[in-house]
Amino acid sequence: MSFWDYLVSRHQQLLTDAFQHVSAVFQCMVIATAVGVLISVLSYRSPWAGNVAIMSTATLLTIPSLAAIGLLIPLVGLGVPPTVITLTLYGLLPVVRNAIVGLRGVDPSLVDAARGIGMSRAARLLRVELPLAWPPILTGIRVSTQMLMGIAAVAAYASGPGLGNEIFRGIASLGSANAINQVLAGTLGIVILALLFDGAYVLLGRLTVPRGIRV
Repeated sequence: MSFWDYLVSRHQQLLTDAFQHVSAVFQCMVIATAVGVLISVLSYRSPWAGNVAIMSTATLLTIPSLAAIGLLIPLVGLGVPPTVITLTLYGLLPVVRNAIVGLRGVDPSLVDAARGIGMSRAARLLRVELPLAWPPILTGIRVSTQMLMGIAAVAAYASGPGLGNEIFRGIASLGSANAINQVLAGTLGIVILALLFDGAYVLLGRLTVPRGIRV
């Protein structure tokens, strides 16, 4: 069977796997972004706390993703839970690092001006500092998403959702008629989804980052 014939015959399952892959990565990125920005807001004012936050999240990336999922299986079981936990933890570093860099890079004179007109600390953070730090935060989100697109494929090891199931089935049946087609379909699917995600982030940046800040 040719690769095209395989795609036609399996298109329904491939679309389902692709949707599950996108859904898992998107939801985990939402969680990782919320947690990462919160960690950054709590730590960026202190050099020591900021360095600890970056070092702690960087340490998580030293753990092989397959090992991380394997260690979580006895604790939370198979399927979605180990996938969500692993992807969320792996997505933290770029968000935390870029958010801290962005918040520390805000012009102090702007913060002082906001303080001078009576803004509270929370108002300064929400209306001045975070909007100005948004471009580097968005860059961190883009990097995390591209990274998680590949890591999500490993989740198939724990019966997780996504296109990794195609790849693992193909590897498990090497030598059979459609083994290469399965691996190729899963791999190309992940690459295409990653490119679509990145294009969406470029569009989001154009819509949310003022032209003056982009320049």
